[in-house]
Amino acid sequence: MKNNFNSIVFAIAIIIASLVLGNAFINRNKSEGTISVTGLGKTDFTSDLIVWKGKFTKENMDLKQAYSDLETDKKIITEYLASKGFDSKIIVFSAVKTDRNTKRNYSNDGKYLGEEFIGYTLGQTVQIDSKDVEKVEKISREITELLNKGVQFYSEPPRYYYTKLADLKIEMISRATENARLRAEKIAENSGAKLDELTVARMGIFQITGQNSNENYSWGGAFNTSSKEKTASITMKLTYKVR
Repeated sequence: MKNNFNSIVFAIAIIIASLVLGNAFINRNKSEGTISVTGLGKTDFTSDLIVWKGKFTKENMDLKQAYSDLETDKKIITEYLASKGFDSKIIVFSAVKTDRNTKRNYSNDGKYLGEEFIGYTLGQTVQIDSKDVEKVEKISREITELLNKGVQFYSEPPRYYYTKLADLKIEMISRATENARLRAEKIAENSGAKLDELTVARMGIFQITGQNSNENYSWGGAFNTSSKEKTASITMKLTYKVR
């Protein structure tokens, strides 16, 4: 009788152990459901800072005279900009760049005869950084009037920036995150599930492109400076557990 009882207890123990181990095996191989979505944050904005630069040069065989001529041009440019309402504090001149120019001489039969000095070229740049975007845009177009004053001036296209870029980026991240969550909720709803905890949040590249342009997005992030009207965008990839 005792042996039968022991056999029954042993058999029950084996069954229970089998059930426990089997259930553990099933749970071990059961993967938790997840939803991964990518959200987009995007907005248009207008640049509030303009940077404009121009260059002027003088050439002369005599270095001292070339420098004197360049100083005369610098004075003319300063007076011209002042007449257009620009404060001298925002007019920044670079250091003078000096180039010694030579040319190669060859004989009639093509033999190299050496270098010949043909004079100096002195150059200097002037730059204006201002939040008065329209005013600087205007001067960048009108600056060629200096040619009538004998100044060889070369104007570069203005560059446009935004001083509140850090705040804009935070706003874009918020929009992209909200957009991603709405997408995840819709997917979960359509599949009869509910969102659980957020497990992964990965930010994409912050991009700034010109409005109405055909600029391509870059893996390293586009940063347009040639357009006053711009579009900022960023992506957020979120992964949620579902239940």
